[in-house]
Formats: sequence, C-alpha cells, structure tokens
Amino acid sequence: MRVVKLSVIVPFYNVQAYAPDTLESLRANTREDFEFILVDDCSTDGTADLLRRAGDGIEGVVLRRHERNAGLATARNTGLDAARGQYIAFLDGDDWLAPGHYARLLARTEALGCAFVRTDHVQVTGTSRTVRRVPHGLRDVVGNPRDAILPAGRTTSVDYAFAWAGLYHRSLLDRGLLHFTDGLRTAEDRPWIWRLHREAESFAVLGTLGHFYRRGVASSLTQIGDERQLDFIKAYDQVLSETAADRDADTLMPKAVRTYCAVISHHVGSIGKFEPPVARTLRSLAAAALSRMPQRLLDDVLDSMDTERATVLRGLRRRSTTTEGATAA
Repeated sequence: MRVVKLSVIVPFYNVQAYAPDTLESLRANTREDFEFILVDDCSTDGTADLLRRAGDGIEGVVLRRHERNAGLATARNTGLDAARGQYIAFLDGDDWLAPGHYARLLARTEALGCAFVRTDHVQVTGTSRTVRRVPHGLRDVVGNPRDAILPAGRTTSVDYAFAWAGLYHRSLLDRGLLHFTDGLRTAEDRPWIWRLHREAESFAVLGTLGHFYRRGVASSLTQIGDERQLDFIKAYDQVLSETAADRDADTLMPKAVRTYCAVISHHVGSIGKFEPPVARTLRSLAAAALSRMPQRLLDDVLDSMDTERATVLRGLRRRSTTTEGATAA
C-alpha cells in the first residue's frame, strides 16, 4: 500500500449545485501521497452520482456512504475512521480550495513541527469575498494551544472553531482528540476545538489563504430554523462539563461560561427565524442551561457583558427561576 501523507475528509449532503466546484478544487490539489475521503451522508439529490464519477476521475479518492443521514459530526468521524494519512484535513462539500493549497499548507506545517495549525480563510457570500483571520496575533510561531484560550473577555482561537481551517497531525487522531461528538447536528466543532486547545501540546497560526468558505447556502443548517439548530445546547453543555473537569478549571471556566452565554443571546436574538414550536423550545432549553451554570460565575459574566445581551440573558434566567418555583409548588 502506498504511503499516505495527507488524508482530506469531505462530507457531502445534498450539495449537487456546489459539489462540482469542490471536486474540481480537489483535482487541483492531488498528489500521489494524498487521499480524499468523500463521505456521502445519504444524499437524496444527485450528489451521490457526482461522487461516484469523481472516484474515477480524481487520483486518491476513497468513497464512503451512509445508509441514513447522520449529520456532519458523524460523517466526519466516518472519514476519520478510514483515514491513513500522517496528517488530517477537513473540507465541507460546498466549499473549495485554491490550486496547490494543501501542498503549501503541509510544507509549512511540517517545517514548524507542531501538532496542529490553524489558517485564515476567505468567506464567500454571493459575489462578495472577505478574508477572515484567526483571532490570534502571532503568525508562524509555535505555542501552547492552552495559552490561546484566554482572555475570557476577548475573541480568541477557540472561538474560531472551523475544523476545515487547519491541518492536524495523526498523533492527535491516535489520542482520540480529532473525533467529533456523534449525532450533534450543529456546533459540533465547539467541543472539538476546546478539547484540542486543552489537550494538544503545540499549535501555530498560519496566514495561508486557500480555503473558500461558502456562506449563506440555502441547504446549510445555519439557514434552517428547525430543531436541529438547538443542538448547540448539547454542544456547549459538553464544553462546560469537560472544562469544569480540567486541571485549570478555575481559570478557564469564565471563558467557557461567557462564550455559552454569548451564543445563547445570539440565538434568542434571532428567534424569529425559528418555527414557533422550536422557538418555544429554544427559550425553555436556554433558560435551563443558564440554571445549570455556576451561578456566582454567571453573575460575574452577566455583569461584564453589554446591556443588551445581559438583559436578554437575565430575562431567561428569571424564566428559569419562575418555572422552577411553579414546579416546586
């Protein structure tokens, strides 16, 4: 069997309109020691046919197919289980790459010798293109990823959770750090990036631009207001529980709680996009999530947030207290 230097994991689900661009960009990134693991998450459009043809036309393609739709997290895990590469990368089925991007990224990662790297990317919304940078000041400098979680009151590298914006050494996979929580339909990369930053020994941020992230796709879960979006509660509950068990919990928990609160505020502030029953469930789940947080720490976080978000969250918190009181009575 050939030695595989890089495994690229690409889940697809009903992206027939965009998959040709994705596949063509993979063709422009082929190398004899690269493999592309294409995972069809039980698509119901013409995506599966496109992937079968790609298997004949792109060097290094490995095809996997789910018999039922399982979501992005599980599809990525299917790819991880099949990966043979020394390094791992992710790509979504509606995004694309610049020619030769992976070869350049791999060369710079190997030169630095760290466990993983994070990269900037180009966000594409319609005809508009915007460079999005990793919120980390140093470039091409190896550091401790745990140190990049803080400060609590600023956007940091753990808030830039895109799994596809980076490259990861196989040692992380062997240690169980690259798999996602099965079944999470959204925010699956949040527990994942927090775990990487807590447990990996080294990382660096590169200014390499070559990944084009297509935003606003109609079939994307972020555009659909159904109950699957509520999985962010499960995802951030996991972040809190795992961070609370960390040796530096006292230091890291303010960041975890603040981030969770900010995401709750964001979703509640956009509640109009949800179907009415889902909106009611969102309010109930969000209130319950606030009640589970360390209350003194939550007080501190709310006091430090802007008035608009703090008001929304305090209202939800009162809702939880009222509900608990009614239940007790």
